[in-house]
Amino acid sequence: MARTGRPKAELVLTDGERAALEGWVRRGSTPQSWALRCRIILESAAGASNKDVAAVVGSTPHAVGRWRRRFVEHRIAGLGDMPRSGGPRSVTDEQVAALVARTLETKPKNATHWSTRAMASQTGMSQSTVSRVWRAFGLAPHRVEGFKLSTDPFFVDKVHDVVGLYLDPPERALVFCVDEKSQIQALDRSQPVLPMMPGVPERVTHDYVRAGTTTLFAALEVATGKVIGSLHRRHRAEEFKKFLATLNKQVPDDLDVHLVLDNYATHKTPAIKNWLLAHPRFHLHFTPTGSSWLNLVERWFAELTNKQLRRGVHKSVQALEKDIRDWIATWNTDPRPYIWVKTADEILEQLATYLNRIPDSGD
Repeated sequence: MARTGRPKAELVLTDGERAALEGWVRRGSTPQSWALRCRIILESAAGASNKDVAAVVGSTPHAVGRWRRRFVEHRIAGLGDMPRSGGPRSVTDEQVAALVARTLETKPKNATHWSTRAMASQTGMSQSTVSRVWRAFGLAPHRVEGFKLSTDPFFVDKVHDVVGLYLDPPERALVFCVDEKSQIQALDRSQPVLPMMPGVPERVTHDYVRAGTTTLFAALEVATGKVIGSLHRRHRAEEFKKFLATLNKQVPDDLDVHLVLDNYATHKTPAIKNWLLAHPRFHLHFTPTGSSWLNLVERWFAELTNKQLRRGVHKSVQALEKDIRDWIATWNTDPRPYIWVKTADEILEQLATYLNRIPDSGD
């Protein structure tokens, strides 16, 4: 006899429940976890098996079965965090839904975002209740993250080009990520730094004395993580040309050189183009405009900033440059390559998902 599996509890939606679930799925501001649970219930109500529902919504049969059982037992309330032992609930599902909708779709009159106190005064709920609901739905009005969408007309082609170099580098060639970290300031604190003590962190004055600036030209070898760096007081095409000459000397003559870099003007001057014509083994691959995240050397610059520059104290540019050279030398004794894992298609698919959440994105 063929196995039919564990029998599923019958799931039938009322008109009100179906309307509420479909509304949450359509609403762009609905948290993704909640929208997924709503889609699971809607697909399950159509009579599909847990396995088929999981394939449609991108989940697992086990998760589908769990949310199906919770909905049958507790209806829409079962799609949230299950209640713990204690007194009876004092907040209804309708109040929770209204709180979530107000958080996502409105702002207070006298502020740019809601706080738990402000929302509590508007809804009549307690501050702790508002906080619990926000945590349950993953809402954090006090947080904001930055983003930038590239307007480069060749964005797709450039993403495929750069990511292709990372995932499938050409034979008999080295791939470098190149960029400049300009205007690195030599900063000296106005008073001596007070060292860390038990129970007391290191303390520095909020003000400082500027001693000058320098620019670091850096090339991160993708395969090994090694860095070739060059420091210059100015940031022009002339200095970039000198850096290219440095790379040319340090890379074996029998290897091609592929450089991933941004669209800064100094990378495209006639002098640079003439130098590249005289050195045909160099190949430039430009990242899309406004897409520095595609250049792996930016991640290395973050390491340098966090571990050497941000809390560094330098009385002169010479002292700053010495510390940077020493740090690069130390890094190269045990380099750690950054491994790129996403394909170009995965990046573009994720970007399309973000665009679908942005009104009037033009996508």
